[in-house]
Amino acid sequence: MRAMTTIRDVAKAAGVSVATASRALNGMTNVTRTTRERIEAAASQLDYVPHSGARSLTRQRTDTIGVVLPDLFGEFFSEMIRGIDLVVHGAGKTLLLGNMHGSAVETGQAVRAMRGRVDGLLVMPPDSSAETIPDALVRDLPMVLLSAGSAAGTIPFVTVDNYAGARLVTEHLIDCGARSIVHLAGPENNRDAGERELGFRDVLRERLGQDEPLILRGDFREGAGGEAARRLLAEGHAYDAVFAANDMMAVDLMAELREAGIEAGRDILLAGFDDIPLARYVTPQLTTVHSDIMHLGSSAARLLLRAMGGEQLQPADSLVIEPTLAVRGSTCKIGPAKED
Repeated sequence: MRAMTTIRDVAKAAGVSVATASRALNGMTNVTRTTRERIEAAASQLDYVPHSGARSLTRQRTDTIGVVLPDLFGEFFSEMIRGIDLVVHGAGKTLLLGNMHGSAVETGQAVRAMRGRVDGLLVMPPDSSAETIPDALVRDLPMVLLSAGSAAGTIPFVTVDNYAGARLVTEHLIDCGARSIVHLAGPENNRDAGERELGFRDVLRERLGQDEPLILRGDFREGAGGEAARRLLAEGHAYDAVFAANDMMAVDLMAELREAGIEAGRDILLAGFDDIPLARYVTPQLTTVHSDIMHLGSSAARLLLRAMGGEQLQPADSLVIEPTLAVRGSTCKIGPAKED
């Protein structure tokens, strides 16, 4: 088997030092054109393939972007990773994924594990805030927050307007005739969940004069929907609609209620948040807030690439995505009926 060609072989064939060969092949400008062409010709003739680890040390870059998420399971996270990868792959870089398992304590551990292995970080803190990320770990590392915000405004972020989205869907349920709406909320210490709950509460107070709606606490995970449905059935609450703070809980709640003979879109109205692909394939299809998850991921990746390129990002560079409402069979159609 033929031995692998090294940069020393290239340098020897080109009649230059190893350092000069390395500078030329890494695109540095302090090499004359004639010398560069001679080195490139030698590398081509010898079928030289640069060693990625050695190249990273020389250039002080890894060409890798770290992504730290609260979880890697579920369509929300897979759609976000798809959006990130679309941009990162197009830029010739690779992804390194980390999972903090929804723990604020593990956030710092996950970020620490990325140090020295990545050129930049995309992080979605479990509580939707940068305050759980130790400053010392990211002081010299470009970072963008995913679906979160920075209270001090020092870290750029990309998020969706959760409050506006919750208002959209709650207004829709009321326009469909709902008057006793239950909210299946997200985790109590999560900023996204808090903004969605606030939007829901504000609309009920403004439109229906209700100050104390029924709030069931969930955790954004699938099982929380089934648990909420069982509680509604066991406690005999009077309700005509449910707004779940994400689609995974909504779909699970829909399935559990169906087992009890209660159909979404027929017996009650049901809506979610996020518009994961599954929302379009359940029966009935789920009405939900379309937050364009792939766009959220790709926008954050583009922002990070700008920071990695040396651009000093300002608070105004952060992006808040305006959501829209995807109305489907689990609620009702508003407006005049279409003619056949």
